[in-house]
Amino acid sequence: LFCCPIGLSDHTLAEAVSIAGVSLGAKVVEKHFTLSRKIKTPDSSFSIEPEELKNLVRNIRIAKETLGRPYYGLAAQEKNNLIFRRSLFAVGNIQKGEVFNKGNIKSIRPGYGLPPKYLTCILGKKAKRNIKRGTPLNKKLY
Repeated sequence: LFCCPIGLSDHTLAEAVSIAGVSLGAKVVEKHFTLSRKIKTPDSSFSIEPEELKNLVRNIRIAKETLGRPYYGLAAQEKNNLIFRRSLFAVGNIQKGEVFNKGNIKSIRPGYGLPPKYLTCILGKKAKRNIKRGTPLNKKLY
């Protein structure tokens, strides 16, 4: 939706919250860190120590590996349906450095380019090279 990585601000001492967050898609985990909770600071009661950080990183990596790597490509049956889907196309010639706007890109058929859900991510960005009218957009173009 917002075209940015998801993060988790974890103020617990437990590993489970951070591991669950990564399992649900968090790309960044913020934890408070201290060399020793014996050193009293406002955050020391919920800060993890060096050995705990080492274990947390190890266990997050293990959890991440168990998730596998999903395949987001099209199934063979779906490839024939691309002509019925929509995608983002240049509806006029776009010059290198020109800003993408609702006047120079549209969601039309067939579905050979970026899905329409990426429209808000592209609007306001600049073209990396000249794009001819009728070209389906892809991530290399912006």
